[in-house]
Amino acid sequence: MCQHQPPCPTADSNDREAARLTAHHPEQGWSLLCNGVLLFEDTGELLPDGQIIAPHRTLRSGQVMRAA
Repeated sequence: MCQHQPPCPTADSNDREAARLTAHHPEQGWSLLCNGVLLFEDTGELLPDGQIIAPHRTLRSGQVMRAA
């Protein structure tokens, strides 16, 4: 999919999120990367082959989430 040089990381590589943005829709909460990955604002991903990557947002040091 990537047509520029140097080419973006492929959708199956560990650094796939480093690919260039092709479309960015923050009002809808998603972006399309050059390698075909749909990246969601909650850090979840949908790969071109249909594989789902669960959100992987990291907590800052000392930040604790508690149920209400």
